[in-house]
Amino acid sequence: LQERLGFVSRSPRWAIAHKFPAEQATTVLRDIEIQVGRTGSLTPVAKLEPVTVGGVVVSNATLHNEDEIARKDVRIGDTVVVQRAGDVIPQVVSVVMERRPHGAQPFKFPHSCPVCGSHAVRETDEKGVEDVVRRCTGGLVCPAQAKERLKHFVSRNALDIEGLGDEKIELSYGEGLIRQPADIFTLQKRDAASSSPLAKRKGFGAKSVENLFTAIEARRKVPFERFLFGLGIRHIGETTAKDLARAFGTFDAFRTAAQAAAEGGRDSDAYREIDDIEGIGETVVDALVDFFGEAHKIEVLDALLAEIT
Repeated sequence: LQERLGFVSRSPRWAIAHKFPAEQATTVLRDIEIQVGRTGSLTPVAKLEPVTVGGVVVSNATLHNEDEIARKDVRIGDTVVVQRAGDVIPQVVSVVMERRPHGAQPFKFPHSCPVCGSHAVRETDEKGVEDVVRRCTGGLVCPAQAKERLKHFVSRNALDIEGLGDEKIELSYGEGLIRQPADIFTLQKRDAASSSPLAKRKGFGAKSVENLFTAIEARRKVPFERFLFGLGIRHIGETTAKDLARAFGTFDAFRTAAQAAAEGGRDSDAYREIDDIEGIGETVVDALVDFFGEAHKIEVLDALLAEIT
């Protein structure tokens, strides 16, 4: 039975972990900040008066989405109960209503991206069910999404480029050094011709720059599934990337099928071919069609493929 149930990417389907109740604490919610993810998702984060929870000082906690804020009726200035879900991720559990300050107003979730100003919408599926997540429609014009996509591309389970952490990506993006994945692989050549090389910039040193360029060169050849996961296509996680890599064998074969599906639509043989792969459904195929159907994304992809194998 265990073999038949199998595993999802991070855990067995046949096992349940019983955990002790999470330790809780109360503190004051000072502000609600909206963060923008690589797929444009707007995530509310509670900025808290620092409090120790389970031996760790917590000053930020997730509020999940706008429906959760409304359901819990969380307002700026409230005294809230926080815990670390699974003893890891800080979250706001509830509001201590009797300690609510006079005049506290319900939180108005923004309908535009706080970074680029583009309209933010909640998508609906074929059945008319509204998504819980509100997303920025800015796409490539949104700097927040661009930076998060770069962070995802160099992350441990994608290309795993050591020395290019979140801080370095923020710095490099802000200074115009890295704006898309291909820029990472042309950085050394551009740096050699620059009048202001990396080694002389704040946050970099000669040795760290040398190590960074070595790490980048080591990633010019990358496994198909890591590359596909690193592209950050919506709904393409690690397991789905492995399923697609196993089914197509080469990136060229996969790309040919995906582009044919994008051109032919849902009635095409290519669409059905991808949909027939075990573990792949219409949601994934539609995400591939969206990605390979946009010219600017193909340009970014071609620039990257000119640099790596």
